[in-house]
Formats: sequence, C-alpha cells, structure tokens
Amino acid sequence: MTATLLVRDAHVLDPEQGEYRRADLRCENGRVVEVDDRIRPASDIPVLDVHGGYVLPGLIDCHVHVLAFSGNLTVVADAPPTYVTAGAVRNMGAMLDRGFTTVRDTGGADFGLARAREEGLIRGPRLFYGGKALSQTGGHGDKRTVEQNHVDGHPCCSGTGRVVDGADEVRKAVREELRRGAHHVKLHASGGVSSLGDRIGSTQYSMDELRAAVDEVEAAGRYVTVHAYPPYAINRALEAGVHCVEHGNLLDDRTVELLLERDAFLVPTLVTYFALREEGRDHGLPQASWEKVGEVLDNGLGALETASRAGVRLAYGSDLLGGMQRRQNEEFRIRAQVQRPLDVIRAATTNAAALVGMRGELGTLAPGAHADLVVLDEDPLADVTVLADPGNIRTVVQGARVVRSEP
Repeated sequence: MTATLLVRDAHVLDPEQGEYRRADLRCENGRVVEVDDRIRPASDIPVLDVHGGYVLPGLIDCHVHVLAFSGNLTVVADAPPTYVTAGAVRNMGAMLDRGFTTVRDTGGADFGLARAREEGLIRGPRLFYGGKALSQTGGHGDKRTVEQNHVDGHPCCSGTGRVVDGADEVRKAVREELRRGAHHVKLHASGGVSSLGDRIGSTQYSMDELRAAVDEVEAAGRYVTVHAYPPYAINRALEAGVHCVEHGNLLDDRTVELLLERDAFLVPTLVTYFALREEGRDHGLPQASWEKVGEVLDNGLGALETASRAGVRLAYGSDLLGGMQRRQNEEFRIRAQVQRPLDVIRAATTNAAALVGMRGELGTLAPGAHADLVVLDEDPLADVTVLADPGNIRTVVQGARVVRSEP
C-alpha cells in the first residue's frame, strides 16, 4: 500500500535557507510532491493538521551502534547473534520514536537489519550501515581482554568490529564488507575509550593499510571514515584520503586545514562522553575504560567550536551504548553551547544527508525528498534545545506514514 499524506498548516523549515514557510505538504508514494499554500487534497488522502506547528525534516544521526545493547562491547561481541538482534530491534525502534528517521551505523549493523527495516519486519530509522569496523591487533576495535588470545573475526559473528592486519588483509576485509552492501567502511586509526588494550593517543594502522582501504572503497564509489582522537592520527588518515573523521576531540589547526582542503566531514559525538562519565559503569563499561573518558571529554567542546568557526562540514553523531542511548537527543543541547541553532540543525539534516550520499532526498522537505519529518510546538531556531528532549517532538513521520504521535 502506497503512503500518502497531507500535512496541513505547518511552519516548514528549509534548513539550507534557514527560513520557515507557512504551507501545506502533499506526500505521495512516501515522498514530498508539493509544498504550497492551502493544498486541496483528494477525498481519500489522510490529513495531518499540525495547527501551525514547526515542521523539520526527519533527524539524522551519523554515528550510532544499533547492536550495542550493553556499554561493554566485549559482552556484545560474545553474545548470541539472536540476542544481539533483539537488542538492535529495540534500539532502532527507540531511535525512531526520538525523531531520528535515518541513522548511519559505524560498526556492527548489516544488510539483514537494513532489509528487515525496509520490508517492514521491524520499526526503525532508515539504516546506512558500514558492517564491521576494521581494527589492527591491539587496536580500538580489538575488544579482547588481556587474558584472551583467540581472535574470531568472522563477519557473521556478533560484535561491532573485526581485527585485520596488513594491507592485503585490509583490502580483503574491505571487499568483504562492500560485498555485503556496506555504504561506507570504518577503520580505527587511534586508540579509544571502550577498548582495553590501547591508549587514547596511540596511532593505529600504517599508511599502507589506510591507503589500501581508501583505494578499495573509492573504487566501489563509497568512502572511508576513521575513528580518531589525536591530531597526528587524524591528519595522517586525512592525508591517506579518508572522507570522514569520527570524534576528533583532540584535533589541531593542521587537522582543520586538512578537513577543509579535502572537503571532509567531521562527526563529533560529545554526548557519549558525558553519558559515559556519569553512568557508563552502570551500563557495563569496564573501569579501565571509564578512567579514559576524561582524556577526551574536556577537549571535545573546544574542538567542535574550532571546527565550526572554520567552516568544517559537521554532521550530528551520538555514539551512545546500551541504556545510555536514551540520551541521543542531548547532543543538541551540548552543541548549542558553541553553535548557532541553525548550524546544529543542519548537522542533523542537510549536512548529514550529504554525508550519507542522499543530498536532496533526506534532510530536506523540498519536492522529491523522502517524506520524513518531525513536528514540534516550539521553534527550534529560537531555541534548538527543544530538540534535546524527545518529549517535545509531537509527531514523527517516516515515508509519509505517521510512526509516532502524541495524544
């Protein structure tokens, strides 16, 4: 059954222009086909009268882990795939209810979840997945404890990443993820918080390995993104040709220059560090990982401000794990400390759409776009923190279907 809907009497936001238009939206076959004043609907089209409410394109989160039912990713890797899938289904439905009609998974999700969502077997955001994130032995994606010696990097097993060493093996692993439909490929280019055997400031993967991944992914018309914190790790990854950087909390002036020169994206994920510090251990984060949080927490907001002022292309990301995923919208409040409301909104709409290769189809409500939208009573251009509380989102529409509505 095709999805049709008339959204009546809306303040429709154009994120590109930063302006509202008081209009109706007519949606057919899941897409916006007309934006105009007082559209006369066919007799059988459903009508959603928002009574002057503020209508934004559906939100896009560019850094999620839908498999992460726990804050301990070693537990996730060791759990039965059926149990992990059950957690992913729960997580995806909750993301949709928070207004995120599209997400980009940067480690773990695969074609099975994406297909299940597309076919209506499960509720959830439109899913752009990268398959398993790649890590060197002892790198951020190597979730073994020091007592463990065996590595099972089979792509069908649970977990968010796989361990791969050497340029030839990286090429092979990249080809495997692309064969399975990955929209992007993620490499761990530095240490991180959730890994037990490395330091935040360590540099990971050789230039040959990074370039091998970039060559293979670009040959397939996709792109490489990297997990990286320290400037040296970020900069060498950008020099190797990656298109996107996740986190970037410790970036320097040269990083900003390279991001601009390469027209690359940066996806800060500030909310996860606040969540990990405040409640990470309650959700399974190991003590050793919790002790690393402060190294990146204190610098994250300054890095965002520096990149934003320079004009770096920024996309919205949360990177939350386990029960902390309920805080997904709080990234809006954090970014509002150093960015204009419109810039924060663009990170979760037009910029995010460009990153996932869907400019003009997502992140906008212009004719031809997917009919994904959220409805609010308060103006987020006046105060973007209204988006920080999902309770302020009155209605969520995905593909011209109302998927959540407050009574």
